[in-house]
Amino acid sequence: MSPIAFLLNLLWILLGGLWMALGWVVAAVIMAITIIGLPWARAAFNIASYTLLPFGRRAVSRAEYSGRHDLGTGPFGLLGNKEIVAADPVPFRQFSSPAER
Repeated sequence: MSPIAFLLNLLWILLGGLWMALGWVVAAVIMAITIIGLPWARAAFNIASYTLLPFGRRAVSRAEYSGRHDLGTGPFGLLGNKEIVAADPVPFRQFSSPAER
């Protein structure tokens, strides 16, 4: 982390970033209590980490990160995303049950 990013993160935390991150963590814990809220809880924890230290990070597209494009949620998106999971289940192992491991 560069010195400028460190100073901006420190200023951000002092001026409200800590409370914002804590709010996202509380929301994530509440979402994690229900089974239906688990995917959103994971997303809320990620947002909390970004709101705690936003400077010095950058968002990248899924294609740049993994080398694969997202098929989306159109009429064929559900079918296409299931094919991706079936072809390469390793990135999705965290969602499998312990019996499948």
